[in-house]
Amino acid sequence: MRVIVAEDSALLREGVVRLLAEEGHDVVAAVGDADALLAAVAEHRPDVAVVDVRMPPGGTDDGLRAAVAVRGRWPGTGVLVLSQWVERRYADELLADGRGGVGYLLKDRVVDVGQFLDALARVAAGGAAFDPEVVRQLLTRQERDPLAQLTGREGDVLAAMAEGLSNASIAARLHVSQSAVEKHAAAIFDKLGIPSEGGFNRRVLAVLAHLRGGGG
Repeated sequence: MRVIVAEDSALLREGVVRLLAEEGHDVVAAVGDADALLAAVAEHRPDVAVVDVRMPPGGTDDGLRAAVAVRGRWPGTGVLVLSQWVERRYADELLADGRGGVGYLLKDRVVDVGQFLDALARVAAGGAAFDPEVVRQLLTRQERDPLAQLTGREGDVLAAMAEGLSNASIAARLHVSQSAVEKHAAAIFDKLGIPSEGGFNRRVLAVLAHLRGGGG
């Protein structure tokens, strides 16, 4: 996998670069600001870019805006955004085009090497990988919202699906059978009015788009 790392903290940037290199990935560039990220993607066309939300030159959401630009200009490049905390509007921005190849993790997740690498692989393959805390905040809705129709277990399944987990992985996490997960998923899509056909990844994206749109 060819990766670009964009992070203004030199310590974290080098740590991620070393981790990826040890896992056999090709880090084609490691940069510290949003402008350098765009230039690096234009030059190297990586499989995925790992991007910090807050970076120079502005130090606010420059990284996020650059990540959105990458998705628009180079749709073949996946984007995995890292943030210190959950910002709902950042998730909205990333999901606005309705495509895969996108993820949003809290920086604390990088410490969990397995989870970080799994998320990176899913994003590079065109899937979605959203931090459990991001998913929880997306699931926080008013009672009138269709999400209020879901049972507690269905909510658990929906949250895991939005993280990008397969039905088998969801079954293992929740200690239920895979057929039970499939039944819960069918009920979720029925209650939310989302077509269930089209493959797992398209269904995940449909769920995320539904959550981003406020359930309407």
